Amino acid sequence: MTQTVPAQPARADAVPVAKDPREAPAPRRRTRSAIFLVLLGVGVGVAGLAAAGSGQLAIPFDEVLGSFLHRLGLDLGPMPTHPRGDDTLWTVRFPRVTMAIVVGAALGVAGALMQGVFGNPLAEPSVVGVSAGAAVAAAASIAFSWTFAGDWTVAACAFAGGLVTTLAVYALSRADGRTEVVTLVLTGIAVNAVAGAALAFLLFVGDTQAREQIVFWQLGSLNGSRWPYVAVVAPLALAGIVVAFFCARSLDLLALGERPARHLGVDVERLRIFLIVVVALLTAAAVSFCGIVAFIGLVVPHLVRMVTGPGHRVLIPASMLAGALVLVVADTTARSFVANADLPLGMLTSVVGGPFFFWLLRRTRRTAGGWA
Repeated sequence: MTQTVPAQPARADAVPVAKDPREAPAPRRRTRSAIFLVLLGVGVGVAGLAAAGSGQLAIPFDEVLGSFLHRLGLDLGPMPTHPRGDDTLWTVRFPRVTMAIVVGAALGVAGALMQGVFGNPLAEPSVVGVSAGAAVAAAASIAFSWTFAGDWTVAACAFAGGLVTTLAVYALSRADGRTEVVTLVLTGIAVNAVAGAALAFLLFVGDTQAREQIVFWQLGSLNGSRWPYVAVVAPLALAGIVVAFFCARSLDLLALGERPARHLGVDVERLRIFLIVVVALLTAAAVSFCGIVAFIGLVVPHLVRMVTGPGHRVLIPASMLAGALVLVVADTTARSFVANADLPLGMLTSVVGGPFFFWLLRRTRRTAGGWA
């Protein structure tokens, strides 16, 4: 007679644990992020050289590259054949391209920081009114001819206006320890409305020259960028970006939630207020000489996040490079789309960013299950 042997239970350690196929291994993810950053860096360089060669006086790409290398002390490549080609590049084109890179990088990082600080995908300097507040303060310095800080007066006023506006938005949009989507959007609408009224008043009291400059603020443009302006904007943007790099880990912890972040040693309120100051600094750098350029800080971090994921240690440098690339391309389009005309840069970015913001608004509402 055959005796039945009872089946032995399977050992727990003998069963392999299946991994989530959506989770890419860390080395592969790091490699992909590194390749993406390199591609963005190369894209910024190529787009900048191409932009410098485009315009009423067209200069071939190899001649632009040759002029750039000769300035670095490298005797490589041909020099511009046009008699005024090299002078045009270094007096007009390269300052404008450099300003576009600096402003785009500042706006990209500012958008990534605001979304991390508020924990909200709709946070962006122009959407919540921070850019408008900074522009009002800068326009006031123009209308009333303030010169208390020399060449830094406009940037200092823009920083103060952006800081006050950001702190006000932060205070008004928080409810029960978190920021509501509706409250944030409505606060931005209110701030932009007040800023619009303030700009209208400054247009009324200013002289003809001040009015033209204030209209420039409202439209946004890189026209007229020169090396002295770059020398004012670049240190502000560089300081804000460097600080943002060092705060990346804290932002990753903050993304886990306020309570877990506190348990892990993050002083949440101090971090938020500190980063709000950094956002104001970056916004001041962006608007101090270029006016309001909307939606760069909204669109760029979202597109980057689709590739790199939510980790700020990659998101911040990628947003910096992507913002620079997007603004260089946008500015080149603005000054070459219509012959012998320089379209307002803020208008062009709003044409693209407005529909994107509407899509993001509907997506956020659908994800949240409604706002009622």
